[in-house]
Amino acid sequence: MNIPDGKARLGLLLVILAVLALTVGGLLRGGILHMPGQQIVGKQKIALSIATNLEPVSLGNFKNGFASVIEPALPAVVNISSSRLVSRPNNLPGTLGGPLFRQFFGDQAPQPSRPQAEREYSLGSGVIINPNGYILTNNHVIAGASEIEVFTQAQKKFKAKLVGADPRTDIAVLKIDASGLPALTFGDSSKLKVGDLVFAIGDPFGIGETATTGIVSATGRAMGGSIEHYENFIQTDAAINPGNSGGGLIDLHGNLVGINTAIISRGGGGNEGVGFAIPANMARNIVQQIVENGKIVRGYLGVTIQAVGPDMAKAFGLPHGGGALIGDVQPNGPAAKDGLQRGDIVLALNGKPVSDADDLSVEISEMTPGTVAHLKIYRNGETLEKDVTLGTYPQSGQTSPQSNSGAGAALQGVQVENLTPQMAQQLDINSQTGVVVTAVDPSSAAASAGIQRGDVIQQVNRKPVANVTQYRQALSGIGRQAVLLLVNHQGESHFVVVEPQ
Repeated sequence: MNIPDGKARLGLLLVILAVLALTVGGLLRGGILHMPGQQIVGKQKIALSIATNLEPVSLGNFKNGFASVIEPALPAVVNISSSRLVSRPNNLPGTLGGPLFRQFFGDQAPQPSRPQAEREYSLGSGVIINPNGYILTNNHVIAGASEIEVFTQAQKKFKAKLVGADPRTDIAVLKIDASGLPALTFGDSSKLKVGDLVFAIGDPFGIGETATTGIVSATGRAMGGSIEHYENFIQTDAAINPGNSGGGLIDLHGNLVGINTAIISRGGGGNEGVGFAIPANMARNIVQQIVENGKIVRGYLGVTIQAVGPDMAKAFGLPHGGGALIGDVQPNGPAAKDGLQRGDIVLALNGKPVSDADDLSVEISEMTPGTVAHLKIYRNGETLEKDVTLGTYPQSGQTSPQSNSGAGAALQGVQVENLTPQMAQQLDINSQTGVVVTAVDPSSAAASAGIQRGDVIQQVNRKPVANVTQYRQALSGIGRQAVLLLVNHQGESHFVVVEPQ
């Protein structure tokens, strides 16, 4: 075998590198490049079918019912089964193993056991929005899941990967390894009117694809932040039952106009004629950002706002309620830089009246950072025009496969505060240093490891933490590594390892 000289070897190496570059480039341009078992991380393109220029449909076209609308849509409905590990507290009474028992029994006293990990299952629905296996569902259907399975109408089962999720709108995008799938076309949810006929399709109770019918009862509804941060719900009396979450709301054309999300029920858990769906326009925007950018980018005004009811309007000298009252302005934020003040009432955005605070919040969030928002405001009895160049909304509060790096993925969903002497006394803890856990996301890795509200974190990876600043410094740069914590729980300290999900 002849060994090529230096120049020949260099030329051969350049040829090999060029071939590799072309191959990888082709895969990237094809849309998906990921290692087995990894989540997909955006920077792709997704083709969505969007309806345009649709004429109103006459009910006279439906002689025997609405099968011609529903039958083509049902194959695009899937059942989603997700599972996650959760910790369950032990069943021993709180006094067992405590100081009183140790006083009498010493080392023979029963010791409190650590919380037990159990697998919890949940069911929901989803809709196929792209023939190549992209599925739209609710974030709360798959939140915290370690395993997601999708079942199609053709009785095929797929393992699903999470492309990304946005808790603020309760939207999640999944991907299954399939092609040629039936997919729903997006309609224009902004054109829905009260009284329009709609159909809810999904897989309630896991019994199979189901369709119910009703009308649009209201638009622009909010539920006080019970599920979503940006609330602009379509309200419908079409029956939405447990398991319908993530299913589709379609119109008479068979187009997707909403994602079924929640119901109001008086304790029974079933349908009582008040259901809510996320508008398709909002969902489509989130899907495209998740898939194509790997993150959600929202416009940011930099104010806190509240509704203007009749009493508030009267106090400010307005003839009627409506609009969004600015309660505070973020220092050095976009609104502050362009002259908005506390007490201003935003009456219109880009020429469109602002009905309430939620209306303004949703509209601003869907605008691109860097664009100019034209505001009509009411200030001290005068109506003014103000232009504000929007900033970028802070990224905390959204999740995607890329958001876990650099800040300690294992402890995402944990909120802490400095431990004060008053808190230590209330918690009956001798230590005066550490950070107290004030909230834990029940779907988080920390919750699965047994971290609870009221626990005091004293060390992170064997480094003492005396306050929130030291806690954050200790977590800086950890990324997706496991974290070793020293935790004081009900007066006793123990170590806890938290593995990122």
